[in-house]
Amino acid sequence: MEGMQAYGAGKAGGAFDPVTFFQQPQTILRIVSWLFSIVIFGCIANEGYINRPNEVAEYCIFNRNQNACNYGVFMGSMAFLCCMAFLALDIYFPQISSVKDRKKAVLADIGVSAFWSFMWFVGFCFLANQWQATDHEDDPLREGGDAARAAITFSFFSIFTWAGQSFLGFQKYKLGADSALFSQDYTDPSQDAAGSYTSFGGDDPESPSGGVGGQANSDGVFDGTAGYQRQDY
Repeated sequence: MEGMQAYGAGKAGGAFDPVTFFQQPQTILRIVSWLFSIVIFGCIANEGYINRPNEVAEYCIFNRNQNACNYGVFMGSMAFLCCMAFLALDIYFPQISSVKDRKKAVLADIGVSAFWSFMWFVGFCFLANQWQATDHEDDPLREGGDAARAAITFSFFSIFTWAGQSFLGFQKYKLGADSALFSQDYTDPSQDAAGSYTSFGGDDPESPSGGVGGQANSDGVFDGTAGYQRQDY
């Protein structure tokens, strides 16, 4: 029974093993995606706004397009929160006893991860396009160039980390409920075994003590006249 699993986790109620948990590929990808979101958010929030020496107002380093910086900051912060939420769900997942609830959690993981992979693809294309169109005279000191390139690079990497999470979630979904332990149609084997035996009572003619046939058989065995016959030599 220990090897039986439902959607990638064993029977509910088992002890949490942090070593095994952090060695799982899905957990590693979540942590990596979490770190990437911090880098993207931090780079744009801290060094993504610059101004010319003769200007007071600050503008987004990506072609002075405020939407580009807002998109990067929003995506980074939301991805950070989403990673934390799914890490918490992964910890709680083995304690879910309902197969239906496990299925919903796995499907949510697949859908959300695929969504974030697409959104990071859009973000990478958007930021890269705006950076290519940027007039570098707006940043004569080159103060935010490294931060902008880092945000673009980690946006690109995030496409694959989130796509990997979606793929692993799909693999978990394919496992399904591979054990009768989690099946709603599961029946106790002892009940099936009890039903396979013939009852000792009733009128079954094949029963040793049931019906006329049983009585005749008994008389034939113990009748003295039908026993040993003497032979004359």
